[in-house]
Amino acid sequence: MARLRASLAAPALALICGLGLSAPVLAADCRPDRVELRGSWGQTSFSVEIADDEAERAQGLMFRESMARGAGMLFVYSKPQRVAFWMKNTLIPLDIIFLDQTGRVIRVQADAVPGDLTPLPGGSNVFAVLEINGGLAARYGISIGTEMRHKVFSKTAPIWPC
Repeated sequence: MARLRASLAAPALALICGLGLSAPVLAADCRPDRVELRGSWGQTSFSVEIADDEAERAQGLMFRESMARGAGMLFVYSKPQRVAFWMKNTLIPLDIIFLDQTGRVIRVQADAVPGDLTPLPGGSNVFAVLEINGGLAARYGISIGTEMRHKVFSKTAPIWPC
């Protein structure tokens, strides 16, 4: 039966692509270099660099003069913890999006000021942090409760599984 479904799926996909329509994104298609976000406002995605060790998280986006609009950096921790960011040596304004272990946004620090040393707290249950260009969270509607999909959330009970 599985072979029959697979053999029927290929022609259907070819038909969709032939008509100029995009194929649906399947949950199994999560990519390690991309995050997807959704909320009542719709859905968006960003290509991301992953910072999942202490040295990469410490470096972050410091000293970069620009970042593509559809890009970001995803900071990942080994377990949920208290996290605060600052903008030391950061040259571009950023939106800093804090997420819990399920992939739910728990805080957004919008338009963080380049070079500012003021700590920007994310809370005590932060598992991942997404940094994107300043102003994009508001533009897309990313706020508390927005859901993110990425493989880093698959070890727990993600709200939007891969």
